[in-house]
Amino acid sequence: MSTLFRMNFTKSPYNTILQNYTIQNHTAPRFLFCANGRFLRYNGCMKVYLHSIGCRLNQSEMETLGRQLLAAGHEIVSDAAQADKVVINTCAVTAEAARDARTVTRRIHRHNDTAEILLTGCYATISPAKLAQVEGAGQVIANEEKSRLLHILDPQAGHDLPLYEQEPILRQFLAGSSSNTRAFIKAQDGCDNRCTFCVTTIARGDGRSRHLGDIVAEIQALVAAGYQEAVLTGVHLGSYGRDLGNNTGLRELVAAILAHTDMPRLRLSSLEPWDIPTNFFDLWQNRRLLPHLHMPLQSGSDTTLRRMARRTNRASFRDLTAVARTAIPHLNLTTDVIVGFPGETEAEFAASLDFVHEIGFSRLHVFPYSARPGTAAARMPNQLPQTVKKERARQMIDAGRQLSLAFHQAYEGKRMDVLWETAVGANGAGLKWIGYSDNYIRVQASGPADLSNRITPTHLHSARPDGMMGVVSRASEEPTLNF
Repeated sequence: MSTLFRMNFTKSPYNTILQNYTIQNHTAPRFLFCANGRFLRYNGCMKVYLHSIGCRLNQSEMETLGRQLLAAGHEIVSDAAQADKVVINTCAVTAEAARDARTVTRRIHRHNDTAEILLTGCYATISPAKLAQVEGAGQVIANEEKSRLLHILDPQAGHDLPLYEQEPILRQFLAGSSSNTRAFIKAQDGCDNRCTFCVTTIARGDGRSRHLGDIVAEIQALVAAGYQEAVLTGVHLGSYGRDLGNNTGLRELVAAILAHTDMPRLRLSSLEPWDIPTNFFDLWQNRRLLPHLHMPLQSGSDTTLRRMARRTNRASFRDLTAVARTAIPHLNLTTDVIVGFPGETEAEFAASLDFVHEIGFSRLHVFPYSARPGTAAARMPNQLPQTVKKERARQMIDAGRQLSLAFHQAYEGKRMDVLWETAVGANGAGLKWIGYSDNYIRVQASGPADLSNRITPTHLHSARPDGMMGVVSRASEEPTLNF
């Protein structure tokens, strides 16, 4: 037998959900009342701190878990010292990322030794025993069990709410999220590539795509909650749909999102160059698809690329970027580069350094090679000493700073739309805001207190390697750059 628990807090965004909450067998209600837009519960209410290390996919997974926890009546806190439970989504792509997971776990435990710390993600999957020995470590949950995190944290949690009932929760999460503006949408997981340096395939498994309709529905629900930008993420985003028998899946997904949602801005995360057909760039005729591409190069030397088992070379990468820049005005092209790969000679490194200048990337993510357990590259001969890798990383980072500065200088005096994310201080002109232009230039400007989650025309000036300064424009001024 069941009864219906009804409450009438008309000012609460959760009113609809509360009014339709069914209490089985007359048990005490888990939700008592709403305060400040949050559920308060009789029993089992947890304060949960979520921490993500590494890629945008990890961040997307933690955002999803955060929404699930809010729907189950729990509270997401921004300070681990206030938490009853902590979830850390770990990364294993480099030894440094793995070390970060151990360091963060110990630090949180020392500041809050009563909180249970749950560890999940790629490092938790490939090295569970080692991670379990870290001071403060609680449950270690492999990637294949990650979808059960909600019920591991709260065995009483019900099934996910229908999307049409999630708007108040999404809006609540928007108000307390780290970016305040962008939602990271997990389109797929896993990877079918076998790059010799990469442990992600081991940790994440083969490629698996979400159904298109579910992704479109999630994004439209986020629009209703007030989000201004969605970022499609995945371990191997360019392979989207192939496991479902569709070799043009990503193009169809992007087209469907543009056609069937009202999301103002859509951004794609990392795309492998061999996954991009030339007609894919036609999608950028819709200005809501933002002019930013992150295409991992990893090396500018053909011989190194072959040892990495990368399915590209200098010529094909050069041709692809030329087509992209022709099709997408004001394109911001960023990349990843590994230096010090096993056997990398001085000539190969010089070729790589030369090639990043030739392509003219606007930003380099530079990684000194890090041997990862279970990968082919870790077993290769001619492993380079740390001193060589460190020096090559320094040179490549310097090149990246030069390229970033040159890219930003090209936009001095231009006017572009900026989505404002967070205030980082104040001065006599107002709050100091950080935001991102359509083509992913980081901009800082002074503005009013209500600038968060707004898109405004902004005059750009004072280029630096890490971004630009800006002045928020008046609506009556000249139009922004057209893409």
